[in-house]
Amino acid sequence: MNRIYVDNAATTKMSKAAIEAMLPYLEECYGNSSSLHTVGQLAAEALFKARQSIAESIGADIKEIYFTSGGSEADNQALISAAEMGARKGKKHIISQKTEHHAILHTLKKLEKQGFKVDLLNVDGEGNVTPEQIAEAIGPDTALVTIMTANNEIGTIMPIKEIAAVCKEKGVLFHTDAVQAVGHIPLDVHDIGCDMLSLSAHKFHGPKGAGALYVRKGLMPSCLIEGGAQERGRRAGTENIAGIVSMAAALKEAIGNISENTPRLIAMRDRLIKGLSEIPHSILNGSIINRLPGSVNMCFEGIEGESLLLLLDAKGICASSGSACTSGALDPSHVLLAIGRPHEVAHGSLRLTLSEENTPEEIEFIIKSTKDVVEYLRNMSPIWQDLQEGKRKYVIQ
Repeated sequence: MNRIYVDNAATTKMSKAAIEAMLPYLEECYGNSSSLHTVGQLAAEALFKARQSIAESIGADIKEIYFTSGGSEADNQALISAAEMGARKGKKHIISQKTEHHAILHTLKKLEKQGFKVDLLNVDGEGNVTPEQIAEAIGPDTALVTIMTANNEIGTIMPIKEIAAVCKEKGVLFHTDAVQAVGHIPLDVHDIGCDMLSLSAHKFHGPKGAGALYVRKGLMPSCLIEGGAQERGRRAGTENIAGIVSMAAALKEAIGNISENTPRLIAMRDRLIKGLSEIPHSILNGSIINRLPGSVNMCFEGIEGESLLLLLDAKGICASSGSACTSGALDPSHVLLAIGRPHEVAHGSLRLTLSEENTPEEIEFIIKSTKDVVEYLRNMSPIWQDLQEGKRKYVIQ
């Protein structure tokens, strides 16, 4: 069976360029970049070039890039660093919003236990938080604002440039989790005006286990992992040279292809939204306009998302119902609840995230298959029967 992979928000297939860049540093140039001998110094040179390439890809300086094991570590380091910087000035207030990734939300809970006050702002029905909300929430003791660039579940793109401007005016650090956005939409850290930005290689056809944190000059990130002087003393541990080199190659390729890939992705995304919206009592989650090019998230009333995923998988369609980091949880998506979906509707969600490898023919197959599966599940559902008989009221009209 040929499988159709539409779960690219969870992880992407490595590109040929990323694989080819990685192989020499697994087979030939496998040295430790801290070693003084030739093999080690070849690794150190590769590390330098990769850092330079990634910095150029996001408009940063080479000294502003710190390598991590991925987006979650980068988010943790950013928040903890800003919190510690703020605490030294007597500022222990942090602002975020309710639809952030759990790498942010769980770190904020940890900081709350350490005496920080955290405000999670409400979002509107499309998952947006506004600069005005941020300005109103900032106080004299605010140390940090952290707002994601684009939501990992519903694809809504946030007004981070405007939010960054508010933070700069108020003298507050601004971090953005750009894990879902880097490599998919044009981003430049200086154009945004952020102080810190997180990214992860496996979201743009690079390898798992490699990520980076941009930290603006003049700021010093806290060291979460002790035991060595790597990353200018900010992150101990022998660098993953092969992964970092591969990440740099993947990011350069992804950014170079944005202008070519985006129109194709938008066309397939919009066709998918149109086709799935033909299913009665369905609704699109997230912004219809300000959304990632390949992101679709729908809710279908009267079904369970888990059953939908399993039956789609039986047809060869690899999809998800939300964040892969919480796929084992029984509770509905915190993102869908935050935008106002009731529990019974949020449980019937489907997330489809495309890549440039998908085709219009696959999109048509997904639409037909989803329509068939939703109809099949509804015919088996006593809840759907109650809805049709008027014993319950439809939530989605």
